[in-house]
Amino acid sequence: MNSVEIIMTEIFARLPDKFRSPAKRSAWIEARGHADVHSFLEGPSFDRAGNLYCVDIPFGRVFKVTPDGEFHLVTEYEGEPNGLKIHKDGRIFIADHALGLLTLNSDTGVVQPFLQRGNSEGFRGLNDLVFASNGDLYFTDQGHSGLEDPGGRVFRLRADGVLECLLKRVPSPNGLVLSCDEKLLFVNVTSANAVWRLPLPKTGEAKKVAVFIYLSGGLGGPDGLAIDEEGGLAVVHAGMGAVWLHNRLGESVFRVNSCAGLRTTNLAYGGADRKSLYITESETGVILKARVPVAGNVMYSHM
Repeated sequence: MNSVEIIMTEIFARLPDKFRSPAKRSAWIEARGHADVHSFLEGPSFDRAGNLYCVDIPFGRVFKVTPDGEFHLVTEYEGEPNGLKIHKDGRIFIADHALGLLTLNSDTGVVQPFLQRGNSEGFRGLNDLVFASNGDLYFTDQGHSGLEDPGGRVFRLRADGVLECLLKRVPSPNGLVLSCDEKLLFVNVTSANAVWRLPLPKTGEAKKVAVFIYLSGGLGGPDGLAIDEEGGLAVVHAGMGAVWLHNRLGESVFRVNSCAGLRTTNLAYGGADRKSLYITESETGVILKARVPVAGNVMYSHM
């Protein structure tokens, strides 16, 4: 059994007080009974200039965090942005829990619908997304699925516009990432406290889906997911205040500990050498930073 080394984080940026607890109604907060929520940061993603974009789910906001740690409001709209990724052509895509797939113009702040329904039926509530090198877009439709209602789904929107449901009956599909050779899709399944491995078909549904990693404990489960250049996975454990770094075999080798709250949600590799992890922590409204031994896969750094 490998021993797990501890890596500590530091606070890279804190959401300023002027952006906390905006005076507006939030259906997302009311549905969860959390009246004291000041924000809920998620979906970190870097652009080519080194700016880190992230979302604030309950208040429909997208922020840009500059390399010096300054927050700037890019847009605010009536939605629930959960995941965010930047296409190689510069467009920003948002997985919105309430509105489906959206695009954002970072210069104007204009948000537009991109895909609001899947094959003539509505989505349950999108969570996260990732692009393949050929432009295919993979995303999770989590909704309120769980072990009692395993109705979550995983989709692929091909670059030619064809939408395919790769997997049904998933108990809370969340963060996802492609393997380095893009033959596999790894998906965090929050309610099962596990990471699943999906062999990718050329068309149709995935077959021979398997558990790749089981986690233990925590008040949530695996949330955000990233991959390093050696094929190892970085798994954010929501409710545990940690990120687990696994090697390509799925063995835990490092634990990255939050120096703030326990609600670590998502992450992105960044820095000039891609060896810094930037982690959104939503309990305290900060972005954490940690130096790690292996660089993030270049495919998912500054897309």
